[in-house]
Amino acid sequence: MTTLFSSLKTFGAACLLAASSVMSPGAHAQDIRVRLGHVFAIGSPQEVAGKEFAELVKTRSNGQMEIALFPAGQLGGDEALGRELARGSLDLAFLNVAGLTGLDPLLDIHYLPYAVSTFEEADRIHFNPDGVIQKTTRETLRKRRIEPLAFFELEFRSITNSQRPVATPEDLRGMKLRTPSVTNIKTLFEAAGAHPLALPFPELFTALQQGTVDGQDNGPALTYTSRLFEAQKYMTLTNHIYAIGAIASSERFWKRLNDEQKAIVLAAAEEAARNQIANNRKLNREYVEKIRQGGVAVIELDAQAMRPFRELGRAQWDKLASVYGAERIQALRDELAKNNIQ
Repeated sequence: MTTLFSSLKTFGAACLLAASSVMSPGAHAQDIRVRLGHVFAIGSPQEVAGKEFAELVKTRSNGQMEIALFPAGQLGGDEALGRELARGSLDLAFLNVAGLTGLDPLLDIHYLPYAVSTFEEADRIHFNPDGVIQKTTRETLRKRRIEPLAFFELEFRSITNSQRPVATPEDLRGMKLRTPSVTNIKTLFEAAGAHPLALPFPELFTALQQGTVDGQDNGPALTYTSRLFEAQKYMTLTNHIYAIGAIASSERFWKRLNDEQKAIVLAAAEEAARNQIANNRKLNREYVEKIRQGGVAVIELDAQAMRPFRELGRAQWDKLASVYGAERIQALRDELAKNNIQ
């Protein structure tokens, strides 16, 4: 995971040195008390990372900087959090950046289907600070007066259903699949001959039970913790979308900080994100096994079986050029080729 951690080079060794040595008690810095909001559930890897981030900042600043945490949507959903950051009325957030397309449609570029399909590929593409996805996301957030500090992991999306095993794209034909209101996912499933239906997440479990939809495409964590697997018979680890999140600051708050404070906050964010990714991947395997133990047949695709899914997904990219730009899409294709990702 060398590329994943190369984001630490952003501020270089000096940044880490500054962050690892706590602020001098005699620095005459005014104490800073700020708020951090996110939508993630108590006990989730993201919520745990939020606590770690706050504790690192407090410890390394000798208590001069404290972060009050507001998890589980207490301050609103991702788009509301993003808008508050942009206004400067919220200081910090852990964001699902794909939830901010109301601010700018470029913010779900990481949702391009089958940009990657393994964690190792995600480390080289999504966590490359000089790559198309991070550069686009950073630049777009900054245009909206949001300062990205570090990127963390959400999950790969998988397909579950109550009808039949899915081992090829053709197996999706005619299947009614609940999807979020994300054009990339809808476009992919329509190309496979499925019928995507956008339903609010709180309605999903009942829709699965009653047969309003045959399946859905959340990842193992949400499929397990929301008990969706109880209304499903099959799960295929299609890995068709890889989602990342951002630890972000308002531009207003970021400009309040001096260089030493920025170094502390940035290094704490990077460390918390790094640990979150490791924790998230460990739990991902555990959730898959728990879903299997719950009576669901789990289909894992090898590279050969994944190829037709991947080809179908990437064939949809040109349809999305009006959103992301043809040059940006070609640059991502070039980046994949450079990294030998077929």
